[in-house]
Amino acid sequence: MTEQSGQRRVVIVGGGFAGLFAARELRRADVAVTLIDSSQHHVFQPLLYQCATGILSEGKIATPLRGLLKKHENVDCVLAEVVDFDPAGRRVIAKRVGGDRLEFGYDDLIVAAGVQQSYFGHEEFARWAPGMKTISDALSIRRRLFGAFEMAQTAQTAEERRAWLTFVLVGAGPTGVELAGQIRELATKTLRSEFRTIRPEEARVLLFDGGKAPLTMFGPALSKKASDALDKLGVDQHMGSIVTHVDEQGVLVKDHAGETTRYDARTVLWTAGVEAPPVARALAAATGAETDRAGRIVVEKDLTVPGHPEISVIGDMMSLYGLPGVAEVAMQTGLYTGHRLKQRAEGKTVDKPFKYRDLGSAAYIAHGNAVVSAGPLKAGGFPGWCIWLFIHLGFLTGYRNRIAVLFPWWLAFVRGVRRERAFTTQRIETQGDVFAPPTVTGSPTQPPRGTRSC
Repeated sequence: MTEQSGQRRVVIVGGGFAGLFAARELRRADVAVTLIDSSQHHVFQPLLYQCATGILSEGKIATPLRGLLKKHENVDCVLAEVVDFDPAGRRVIAKRVGGDRLEFGYDDLIVAAGVQQSYFGHEEFARWAPGMKTISDALSIRRRLFGAFEMAQTAQTAEERRAWLTFVLVGAGPTGVELAGQIRELATKTLRSEFRTIRPEEARVLLFDGGKAPLTMFGPALSKKASDALDKLGVDQHMGSIVTHVDEQGVLVKDHAGETTRYDARTVLWTAGVEAPPVARALAAATGAETDRAGRIVVEKDLTVPGHPEISVIGDMMSLYGLPGVAEVAMQTGLYTGHRLKQRAEGKTVDKPFKYRDLGSAAYIAHGNAVVSAGPLKAGGFPGWCIWLFIHLGFLTGYRNRIAVLFPWWLAFVRGVRRERAFTTQRIETQGDVFAPPTVTGSPTQPPRGTRSC
């Protein structure tokens, strides 16, 4: 399973924080690395909501993996989707864009495929309530947000206008809170003077969550500060509420008393819950690994799959010590695993278990207002916002992107201007691979005149 040069072969599945940091750590190791990802760009997910709300373009938070790793001569990037594993033969089975089957042999395997949005068994909600995990998701949400104001302007009745100006967010974690604050700022600052027949500042933002308060993971004090800040922005918080149904017209919500209420809203965004992707189920089936309630792989203290020391699962897809699925955990697990495999390639044994160093969490609420929790440091309001800026500038991938975000942030935070507001009302997604060969069933036919191909 080694290269002709005698190098050990390492396959990394996923180019997120965990996979990228593992590949970087292996730069000078005597190994040949193959990084497989279905998107071929690394996304700084903590800022996806700013792409969705018009502050940043997708190019400022996404960087090509090949560009990031071009100086790592022992790393090769492959555009493909991993679908199965053969632990006995030490092979990774992937599907090439277009549908062809690919196989990659390995001596060491790192699986860092992240997580996906969870609808808690109601996958039908996804049609009307998109999550936000990818660039495509963020651009889709941008279209829904800005499009809602345009639709409200031409609404035929007051009821229809009110529904278009009502935005529902399901889940009061960091993503839900950040989006809620940004939508209110968008309505009250950026768009306030741009419309003539509607008042964007009248937009309602409804935040639903089954817990008792927003951002509970930050502790009671910061959670209270976040709640007060959302109240000041005009966000309607409905804690202790569970969304039981989503459709084109709105949501049904059951409160803590068991009563169900209908809310008419044309824009519903799902920011509650995550689960492991299908590749995690494939790995669990192939190795017999245990999974937790979210489908994540339970790993040993050295982040390997029990009974398979050659397979490491890192980042959001692993389950260990109850660690949260945040960027800092992914970075540290990537560095640890990359270092361990580098030592192994040098003939050394690394018995030191993984130890997570909690560097804290941060959530942006509004201009000049954020909450930060880092060990004994608990900060909110303007001090928290300053720390938030420093953290995100420090961890944003690539020096070019760090510099590029400064001007858009200044425009948005100081003047309320959002330059990245382009969207289309036409669907541009495709349901199949764009490189798949066309299916020929007979003589080509022309669609009826007036038919639009989506």
